[in-house]
Amino acid sequence: MSQTITPTNATPGHHTLLTPAEVETAVNILREAGKFSEATRLAYIGLVDPDFDLPEDAPVNRLVRIYLYDAQEQKSYDATVSVTNGTVECHHEIDTQEYGELPVLAEEFPIVEALLSQHPEWIAAIEKRGLKVENVRVAPLSAGVFEYPEESGKRVLRGLAFVQEHEADSAWARPIEGLLGYVDVGNKEVMQVLDFFDHPIPEEHGNYMTPEDTGHPLRETQKPIVITQPEGPSFTVTNGNHVEWERWSLDVGFDMRDGLVLHNVCFDDPIKGRRRILNRASIAEMVVPYGDPSPVRSWQNYFDTGEYLIGQCANSLELGCDCLGDITYLSPTIADNDGKPVTITNGICMHEEDYSLLAKHTDDWAGTAYTRRNRRMVFSIFTTVGNYDYGFYWYLYLDGNIEFEAKATGIVFTSGFTGDPRYNSEIAPGLGAPFHQHQFAARLDFALDGGPSRIEEEDAVRVPVSEENPRGNAFTRKRTVLAKESDAVRDPDGSVGRAWVISNPESTNRLGHPVAYKLHPAGTPVLLADHDDSSIGRRATVMCHALWVTRYAKEEKYPTGDYPNQNPGKHGIKQWIEADRDIDTQRNVVWHTFGLTHFPRPEDWPIMPVDTVGFKLRPEGFFDRSPVLDVPPPEKQQVCCTSDGSDSNDAGCGC
Repeated sequence: MSQTITPTNATPGHHTLLTPAEVETAVNILREAGKFSEATRLAYIGLVDPDFDLPEDAPVNRLVRIYLYDAQEQKSYDATVSVTNGTVECHHEIDTQEYGELPVLAEEFPIVEALLSQHPEWIAAIEKRGLKVENVRVAPLSAGVFEYPEESGKRVLRGLAFVQEHEADSAWARPIEGLLGYVDVGNKEVMQVLDFFDHPIPEEHGNYMTPEDTGHPLRETQKPIVITQPEGPSFTVTNGNHVEWERWSLDVGFDMRDGLVLHNVCFDDPIKGRRRILNRASIAEMVVPYGDPSPVRSWQNYFDTGEYLIGQCANSLELGCDCLGDITYLSPTIADNDGKPVTITNGICMHEEDYSLLAKHTDDWAGTAYTRRNRRMVFSIFTTVGNYDYGFYWYLYLDGNIEFEAKATGIVFTSGFTGDPRYNSEIAPGLGAPFHQHQFAARLDFALDGGPSRIEEEDAVRVPVSEENPRGNAFTRKRTVLAKESDAVRDPDGSVGRAWVISNPESTNRLGHPVAYKLHPAGTPVLLADHDDSSIGRRATVMCHALWVTRYAKEEKYPTGDYPNQNPGKHGIKQWIEADRDIDTQRNVVWHTFGLTHFPRPEDWPIMPVDTVGFKLRPEGFFDRSPVLDVPPPEKQQVCCTSDGSDSNDAGCGC
């Protein structure tokens, strides 16, 4: 069972989804102001976050930010439009050599293959290998910034080639190793064709869609799993995107760049009323750096959020495939390069699901037995960026926990395996896959009880044997206040169980302690490329450490800069913290970097099973006591299955 909600009209208050009408209005305002010509291409459109301290019923000036590319003049612009007032609030040209290029346009991707397929050097390299140009697919890939002065100020993509024998053939199985093309997509010309060496193309196909492809019949052992909620879900959706569930309330947002965004995350305390936890939560950047130093691939690193716009790449989800159960969908709006609204039908999935036990105790002294089941509210999207597919899942739990989980699947980026296992895995005969990482940067705009925040680092401490600790059994914890931005550039340490506590000293619980949440980090490796001297280290500095804290500034939204495409690394979180602002008891933003380090395995081919990584936010004295004492006992199952598979009406099957 499912239902779809498509917001069509902007509403008062903190509505955080763009509507089709607003896209059309914003573009028309620019067109009437002479800022959107026939040559103008729209690279990004998104709502400017409203002020979070406004009253709920206050009128909001709906501001829309738009990136514009003049394809004729090859100039880039950043504009802000008020769809409420019908005015252009600002419009300025971007110095792309200083700040970087606008995101890759969807229409620029096919240009790379089209231009290379007609270039004589490319054709010669293909024919030399005994291949037909019409059977060669070219992956259009973001260029990064390297020692090529001729690329400065130009919109550049690079292309790696693969053989596709027929329309449904998985081309990733047959990389043309050693061949590489550089394309200026602005001027529509090939800059370089580099043919480093000839290498045998793997012979084995990588198709997996049918039993004929895999050589294995489908399993016939799986019985149906049916998830039903006869009385419907326990959450409600009002005002287009405002969700209330089990004491939680929030506004679900979506952005063409960030993808899924949570706004105004609150919890209803039976004693203290509605309490704010987060103003905003999102994944502000995702970077995929590759670790193969060969000249064919040493430039490979992709800013999937900033260069490709993961929201733009979001899938339309299908009931029973992507989402299981009683599902409510939201269909967010983005825009195409022409400036026309595009609705991603069923782009956001919302549902609740059982999550095993919440609390349980059998008390022999009191003669009581207590069991409560947990459940969680799930908000998710799935997005496809080239060969990889990513799921972004936010979970809210009955006990006040918040969790984020990224799911990575799809197809690993392949290469020809040259026999050197130091930087590549052989995943099939003659087929390699370079070592790489999937790094995520979460942006957490805390506002516990609506106030400022203090950030402390917490480590477990072993206490040595002493007069005070004669048996050596003692251990304690140490908390260190991170008072300035320079103090708050930190990394996890699993040996001491390091976590970070975010508190509001201006609001206390009944014990007189500041209310707080604790960030339990993923504890995964940070960026493994050279932090100081590599291009990716300069451009993706946020990925070099697991924790950053910055004083809130509305313009500091993206840690890799507003325009990370071909950004040389001059603008972003490293530059923000040079001011070394005071962050103790201020309005702050917590940035947490985490990710997967992928040494590909044969089991990842020809399609990769989901791998996951994430982090948790747990209340740490935010509540006066357990917030789940009002959760009712589960209903006893009237029919359950005995060990021999027969039905039983024994009440012992329940709780």
